[in-house]
Amino acid sequence: MDVVKQNSNAWDKKVEEGVVYTQAVSKDVIEKAKNGEWSITVTTCKPVPREWFPKSLKGLKILCLASGGGQQAPVLASLGADVTVMDISRKQLEKDELVARRDALTLITVQGDMSDLSNFEDEKFDMIINPVSNLFVEDVRPVWKEAARVLKTNGILISGYTNPLLFIFDDEEDKKGNLVVKNSIPTSSIDNLSEEEVNKYMEGQDTIEFGHTLEDQIQGQIDAGFVIAGLYEDDFGGSRPLDKFIKCFIATKAIKI
Repeated sequence: MDVVKQNSNAWDKKVEEGVVYTQAVSKDVIEKAKNGEWSITVTTCKPVPREWFPKSLKGLKILCLASGGGQQAPVLASLGADVTVMDISRKQLEKDELVARRDALTLITVQGDMSDLSNFEDEKFDMIINPVSNLFVEDVRPVWKEAARVLKTNGILISGYTNPLLFIFDDEEDKKGNLVVKNSIPTSSIDNLSEEEVNKYMEGQDTIEFGHTLEDQIQGQIDAGFVIAGLYEDDFGGSRPLDKFIKCFIATKAIKI
């Protein structure tokens, strides 16, 4: 099974379907950013605190990791940052390229797997922005290790990821508004499927998602050489049953030591 290829194709399909995470920012958002009125998200709703960023981003080398879709990267580029956006989906990257052409921005797009940053030399970047996306890789720890390698000392990693609690529930029942515990963590979206069901799942071009432990998410960053310097939680904005009980997304600011 080629998880990378499956998820690449699945995200291309999401772009064609126009799902929310593939909708590029408007020209108005970029104009406001150029005038100092800006924010980005790495989870679902809540913006990243401005104090998590340096006072000026001008000239900083920023990697927007698994961050295609024309959302974070163009905003940061409009602030004068030297932005590279990497994503598994070619069509997601085309969204960033579209905004860059439309608003006369400069950014670089690279198609690739967030677990393999071999295209980049050691200590290339000042910051990495990594929205919720590591649920699409089977092992999250290489993501943290590669991020640490390509970040400069004292570089900043801002990441969003999923609370594994979300993955213990039956997804089909969740859509009906019912919270039914089904899975153990770590898990994946195909763990409990028969071979026939897996083949059908793959043919449907759905993403393969993985529920990682909090130890791999947070201690994994620490083990890779980061210090956690900030944390907040976010939810689905009230659209999912769990929002009544707990926030299902986490964002952290980590500093490479």
